[in-house]
Amino acid sequence: MPPVHAATPRVRRDLQGLRAIAVLAVVATHLTGWPRGGFVGVDVFFVLSGFLVTGILLRDLQSTGTVHLRRFFARRVRRLLPAALLVLAAVVGAGFVVFPGVRAEALLGDALAAGGLVSNWRFALEGRDYFSSVDVSPLQHFWSLSVEEQFSLAWPVIVLLAVALVPVLARRRSAGRAAVGAVAALVVVASGIVAWVQTPSDPSVAYFSTFTRAGELAVGAVLASLAPVLSRLPGVVRIASGWLGVGVVAAAFVVVDPASAFPAPWAAMPVAGAALVIAGGIGGDPRNRPLFVLTNPLAVAVGDVSYSLYLWHLPVIVFAGALLPPGPAAPAITVLILVVLTAATFLGVEEPLHRSPWLSRSDDPSRAPESRAPHPAPLAPEPRTSRHAPGSTRQAAPGTTAVAARPSALASRPAGWVPGQRYYPGSRPVAAPTADSTAASRPDATATAPREPAETPSPAPTPALTASAPPLDPRGTPQPVTPTPTPPPSPRLTWSDWRARFAPRMGLAAASLVIGAGATVLAVFIAYGAPALSLAPAPVAVAAPDDGGDSLAALQADLAAATTASAWPELHPSMDDAMRESSAANRAHDCFTPDPLPDLGRCTWGSPDAPRHLYLVGDSSAMAYAPTFAKLADDSGGQWRVTTVGMYGCRFTDVLIESRDPAVAATCAQRKSDVAAMIAAAPADLLVVSNAFTLARTVDGRDLNAEELASAVSSEVGGWAPAGRTVYLSPPPHGADLGRCVSSVTGPGACLAAVDDVWTDMESALEARAATTGDAAISALPFTCVDRVCPAFAGSTPVRYDEIHITPAYAERLTPILRADLTARGLL
Repeated sequence: MPPVHAATPRVRRDLQGLRAIAVLAVVATHLTGWPRGGFVGVDVFFVLSGFLVTGILLRDLQSTGTVHLRRFFARRVRRLLPAALLVLAAVVGAGFVVFPGVRAEALLGDALAAGGLVSNWRFALEGRDYFSSVDVSPLQHFWSLSVEEQFSLAWPVIVLLAVALVPVLARRRSAGRAAVGAVAALVVVASGIVAWVQTPSDPSVAYFSTFTRAGELAVGAVLASLAPVLSRLPGVVRIASGWLGVGVVAAAFVVVDPASAFPAPWAAMPVAGAALVIAGGIGGDPRNRPLFVLTNPLAVAVGDVSYSLYLWHLPVIVFAGALLPPGPAAPAITVLILVVLTAATFLGVEEPLHRSPWLSRSDDPSRAPESRAPHPAPLAPEPRTSRHAPGSTRQAAPGTTAVAARPSALASRPAGWVPGQRYYPGSRPVAAPTADSTAASRPDATATAPREPAETPSPAPTPALTASAPPLDPRGTPQPVTPTPTPPPSPRLTWSDWRARFAPRMGLAAASLVIGAGATVLAVFIAYGAPALSLAPAPVAVAAPDDGGDSLAALQADLAAATTASAWPELHPSMDDAMRESSAANRAHDCFTPDPLPDLGRCTWGSPDAPRHLYLVGDSSAMAYAPTFAKLADDSGGQWRVTTVGMYGCRFTDVLIESRDPAVAATCAQRKSDVAAMIAAAPADLLVVSNAFTLARTVDGRDLNAEELASAVSSEVGGWAPAGRTVYLSPPPHGADLGRCVSSVTGPGACLAAVDDVWTDMESALEARAATTGDAAISALPFTCVDRVCPAFAGSTPVRYDEIHITPAYAERLTPILRADLTARGLL
């Protein structure tokens, strides 16, 4: 391996480039949906973080025999906290302006969880689907930062425990490194087992869990522990490893998708690719020119700002989606905003506060004014102490670690030879590097939020003595000299030094923010024209429901008026209240939970002595209609009693459908059997069935199309009611994402939704199946949409409380309409 000279920087450009492709993949996936597997960039970050953090701890061990916890955590606070707090504060403030109250309150909870480093557990316990496009939190990406910082809090303590029984002198050499590597390997195995078991049983928790992800960080820790071994790899092997790793990571972006079992086993692919890139760069030139796809200036520049880019990307995408009308200009404007905020945060917050004297002490060498100056990289294996001269080492070429002198070499040294000084017969001895040139690498790197140029974890250089060239006698023999200690480290950075250094950068950040804001406003005007905001409530006709044939016409008039409204009217309940209460306001809510079969009496409405009995069964779509039929029973004059029962997430089909909710998956089949037995014991005079209109997959992995789903529903409930007495009631077409479109700065037009093709196919298939069996099918389209456009409200009533389910207030408004329809069909 050629020597790395003092002018060579320690920054590993390949790791900066690896950060760049990882963060760009994540951003592209969230912004455009391509590549489908771009989310695995987070797994690349995990491996990088484990590698770099462990390298820092190993350098502490090898230089002092312990880990300086205060210094370690202080540096991480300086590096991570300022930019993260800025983003959290800005997002919460914007959320209370842009989003409806219920979503803003949830966003505040997400911010508090992010600040407490427990975002991942909040999302896991909520059962959050990371891949859902509905109600995405602008702070959802903080889950990975929480995992990394939980690792960073625990790992230094684990490292100290791992070497506690190793003598201080031994832990400064290979014994400490071996102990850390062994513990890291155990974490890899244990975490892999947890991921393998939990991914199929509870994929949401498995995705966010620290226990399933710790193994990915530990892979990086293993690589850091093996640095002396990996540094001996031949150059051609290192180059091949780097290129192979890039190929594996790139393939993972395309091969892995949201439907893949993740994290086990598919996370192994990006983790392996990242490990190959990292291993290939250990022991080589940090510039790594052969791996130009990662080490080019553009990739390195993106890697440098990748922390700020990662912090801002999802908030910008989510807020832009809420405020910008769909169209070709929206992605371009989103990218412009993201670039402006990234540059301003990096220049004005991230770098200045990371390099500030805040939380630093005089014994912290990383706070020296020249701490960013290039340093030679210690890339060779760790030093071995000669048995004949304990504690002495042979100084390697500049930029490499010292190697122990062999006994034969000691015997050939001339008088006056100084330990740590290389001697070539007939030439002048080479001065040992100074403390500045062998300074340990800067601490703390986080990979998801890479704020620090990547440096190779390696043994800390042995403190050297500086020796001037000794005088030569007439025969050219060096004469003895007295060595002098190396100069002390540079003085501690003061606040005045810091201001002088970073004031221009912070001024540039402010200027870029102002210029970028102006450019963004101009781009919006060019793309959409000047915005017209109307904050006064729009007068909307409110039709009083009645039992006559005009109920449907009156409701359709209200829906039509809502499609053209320019401002939100006064709604009862308000949209905030409807979204906040969601299904909790539904009086049949407890009749559709996965708990043991609910009490039949609490799920039946109308007179107990009513001569006729109607059952409403199905998943949460049926639950949403429960207030409609409960009111029908109440208004029937004692003629009908109505029982509503089912389970949300559990479609009433004769095959089991996949569910991401473990409770639903475990109890769905039994609930259907219980309902069938209930109807057999108290026969139905009329059966109404309502299930979700989305395509599905069976638990054995078979995809079902619309016709197959309609057939499966009919086969399940076919014998539950007398012939011709089953009604298939469709759910409303999917509406807009209310958490995104309801805003005080946008009008109700942002919440208009078109009828999707899947809903249409499901409706057609169910109508065809009902015609075959002699049963009835009722479409929700006439009472939820107008001209295939579906608004968020009708008159003064919100239609839905989420993308799918109608509000209880709106459901009661449908009672006269459905009663008239069923009566006209001769079913009531």
